[in-house]
Amino acid sequence: MKITFLGTGTSQGIPVIGSDHPVCLSENFKDKRLRVSILVSWGAYTFVVDCGPDFRQQMLRAEVSKIDGILFTHEHADHTMGLDDIRPFFFRQGDIPLYAHQRVFTSLEKRFDYIFATENKYPGAPGVIKNVVENKPFVAGDLSIVPIDGLHHELQVFGYRFDKFAYLTDMKTVADAEIEKLQGVEVLVVNALQITPHQSHFNLEEALDFIAKVNPKRAYLTHISPHLGFHDAVEKELPENVFLAYDNLQITI
Repeated sequence: MKITFLGTGTSQGIPVIGSDHPVCLSENFKDKRLRVSILVSWGAYTFVVDCGPDFRQQMLRAEVSKIDGILFTHEHADHTMGLDDIRPFFFRQGDIPLYAHQRVFTSLEKRFDYIFATENKYPGAPGVIKNVVENKPFVAGDLSIVPIDGLHHELQVFGYRFDKFAYLTDMKTVADAEIEKLQGVEVLVVNALQITPHQSHFNLEEALDFIAKVNPKRAYLTHISPHLGFHDAVEKELPENVFLAYDNLQITI
């Protein structure tokens, strides 16, 4: 299984528009972060988790020519607003499978009503196949995916476990029963927004505590804001099995 970090930034990306924060002015490519998303590939299958406003740029940069579906963690704009850019995939492949909580589909059907229209549909609009995710395993490609339920402040979000790999973002609270689903994971990705506490995201301390509970062989931090600090400086202070993810990083499991 190969994972490509398409984006590792917070909702505004890094650099933030108009910001003079030192991290936003960094010349280090690892400090330049598009909105958070990953590409997961195994065998003949390629799936994307989240489809934010940088989706087109991410697909071009990663040279992706086929996707077998998109899994959504939740409905916030930085995770969904690239949906229209599935059109090239649709024109080549046909309807694109989407996987999401019903609440997320309700939101998408409002924002992208022309994609979900069933009558008088605009001929250039892409088509999708809705797969409603509940808090129980489901099959994508030929793999059983395990949802991990959590709270983003008070909003329900899903992380996803792909066999020995798990990806969680925008988490603030995860129940012990959900953490149990992560036992045996070899590689864990989890959000770590900044150093100081935040109402809807793990900060660095909370992310490291969460990683310690799961106890993977390796862990990567994502959904990073400028307030976490410079990539190279932060990574030097992390436990030896924890790393800062960065855009276009590829790992193999």
